[in-house]
Amino acid sequence: MKAHDGIYLDGAWRPALSGEVIDVVDPVDEQVIARVPAAGAEDVDAAVRAARAALPGWAATAPAERAARLSALRDALAARKDEIAETVTAELGAPLAFSQAVHAAVPIAVAGSYADLAARHAFEEKVGNSTVFHEPVGVVAAITPWNYPLHQVVAKVAPALAAGCTVVLKPAEDTPLVAQLFTEAVHDAGVPAGVFNLVTGLGPVAGQALAEHPGVDLVSFTGSTAVGRTIAATAGAAVKKVALELGGKSANVILPSADLAKAVNVGVANVMSNSGQTCSAWTRMLVHRDQYDEAVELARTAAAKYGDRIGPLVNAKQQARVRGYIEKGVAEGARLVAGGAEPPRERGYFVSPTVFADVTPEMTIAQEEIFGPVLSVLRYEDEEDALRIANGTVYGLAGAVWAGDEAEAVAFARRMDTGQVDINGGRFNPLAPFGGYKQSGVGRELGAHGLAEYLQTKSLQF
Repeated sequence: MKAHDGIYLDGAWRPALSGEVIDVVDPVDEQVIARVPAAGAEDVDAAVRAARAALPGWAATAPAERAARLSALRDALAARKDEIAETVTAELGAPLAFSQAVHAAVPIAVAGSYADLAARHAFEEKVGNSTVFHEPVGVVAAITPWNYPLHQVVAKVAPALAAGCTVVLKPAEDTPLVAQLFTEAVHDAGVPAGVFNLVTGLGPVAGQALAEHPGVDLVSFTGSTAVGRTIAATAGAAVKKVALELGGKSANVILPSADLAKAVNVGVANVMSNSGQTCSAWTRMLVHRDQYDEAVELARTAAAKYGDRIGPLVNAKQQARVRGYIEKGVAEGARLVAGGAEPPRERGYFVSPTVFADVTPEMTIAQEEIFGPVLSVLRYEDEEDALRIANGTVYGLAGAVWAGDEAEAVAFARRMDTGQVDINGGRFNPLAPFGGYKQSGVGRELGAHGLAEYLQTKSLQF
């Protein structure tokens, strides 16, 4: 697996000053496949200074030219789509077909959407006797996770560039190789030197240095609520803008009128996708008491089909964490109907597709984000009970509602405290805003709402 031995700074690959390296491990066979620099605070400072120096020129660049660079970026990513998929499979462990269909294809579509938006967004508007200008926030620190390693990069960097901001990207240490591929695409797209910079490194070192840097105007972070809280506190102390996309414990509410088999099968697929490493996964399935036993049986059957079809978790720490949650579920009295804590293979960070029945809302597995292929099936008495359970966590990122009548599903979804709800299996929309209520975050990604995060307003009165 090819890797750059430098960081990307001011338009070129340069050695990191720290001299430290990170081993990139294939989670399928636990072998080291590459090494990348572990940047330190000095490297971060150099990257922020490069971004700061490039800001006036890029901010003054016409939106049409920024759109042209983003179109070129989309094309450069599309030309690398096979290499992107193979790289994500190597460093994350996702099955190749999933890497091709999701990890490569979705970010290419999102990059294209921002090329279009940059060209047609109204960066100024008339409001009465005022003209309101939408100007770039400035230098953006983008700190991204490993679970959708290219999608999360594109979802931050593309709108930031469209807005006229400059960027320093710190990707997750587990999946830095696809971020290096993205950087090659940025370079090939003709984005001016210093507008985009890449520092690979550890979260507590490079990530923290970036979040704390006085030359950064906005920190955009996707990851755990615990780390998000720390970043928010740091940014708040500096009166710095922050965008956070954090954890989730999304409810999949199956109303009695729904097509039960379809709702359960799609629900299980949603949780097992990406080995459960999805912040918006519908990890709590809520079923009416009269249909509960049938739903559990359907879920058991569906989970059994996944067997070897899902990849491993990203690393040994995540595998141990998920196994710990499964053991806790059993200890707290949930009934294991599929899978379990025992690894299905001797080598690799695998966890069996797992389904729990007889889960009650106060159990740990119904409250905390597990981030693995683990589904909890809960029963409810009536619609009010279902709503109370659905809204009864600290999270509010996503969810699903199934009903025989679409209007019935929409009426329920309107009462859910969550940022995004799929109705009867609604498809992913790269233009729809994505983000959370409550402790699932602050701000939105994707589409025009995602672009707005990177803009600030100035009004002139006449």
